Amino acid sequence: MQIKFGYRDNFLYEIRPTGVLCSECMSIDADKAVIEARDLKHKEVNDLCREAVLSGVSKITINNVFGQRYIGTRLYNPTGQHKVTITINNFPGNDLGIFLDGHRIIVNGNAQDGVGNTMNEGEIIVHGRAGDVAAMAMRGGKIFVRDNVGYRAAIHMKEYRDKLPVLVIGGTAQDFMGEYLAGGVVIMLGLGLKENEPHRANYIGTGMHGGVIYLRGHVEPHQLGKEVGVRELDDHDWQVLQTHVYEYCQHFSKDPAEILSSKFIKLLPVSKRPYGNIYAY
Repeated sequence: MQIKFGYRDNFLYEIRPTGVLCSECMSIDADKAVIEARDLKHKEVNDLCREAVLSGVSKITINNVFGQRYIGTRLYNPTGQHKVTITINNFPGNDLGIFLDGHRIIVNGNAQDGVGNTMNEGEIIVHGRAGDVAAMAMRGGKIFVRDNVGYRAAIHMKEYRDKLPVLVIGGTAQDFMGEYLAGGVVIMLGLGLKENEPHRANYIGTGMHGGVIYLRGHVEPHQLGKEVGVRELDDHDWQVLQTHVYEYCQHFSKDPAEILSSKFIKLLPVSKRPYGNIYAY
């Protein structure tokens, strides 16, 4: 039995009751809550976040975060739909903001893999870099990453009804950025790259069948997936860029005029069903 469930117990063994956690690890002052996450398991951190939301707070600060996962999920409030701002000091673990539904998360540090996984609405702002599969299956809201991201950012990101997901990457990305992209807006600014230094990603937009990718800086033709075409920007594209670049610059104290003065290219899918010929229907 210990062998079968030993890995699970690494994360769930001896979880303390919420009442004990609230008295020992969280303080609430009016509409603000402060959580001390040092030595807390990921479920304990998220239990405290949920308790804070149910208590009616609008701002949560989580200090000394070191790899706790899933922060920002389970925050549905059955008594109302007020949204909260969560400020995370240090380094959240995987799946930050998974299923996020309207709240705002600010990370003062780097983030690990899966930022905004299946995010529905809200905003995530990372004052650092993010790991792999950022914005995976994201269908609404906005993610701003100040620096670089890892592999497969925006994989299968999609639009849903009136929702339009947006991912803005300040630096560059690793391979398969925009893989199977089905909708939304991805902007990669290339800040920190030298003049004429190409972006790091290969296979950009592989399997892409919706949405749009805007790239600032240099990219070689062989770095692009065969499912994407390169287009010049029109007036609507520049309006989209201005909106989201200005937001990015507000978050990270950058100069939007300097960024927007550079050349951008637009990547669009060449087919709505790029692999249709391998199916029987």
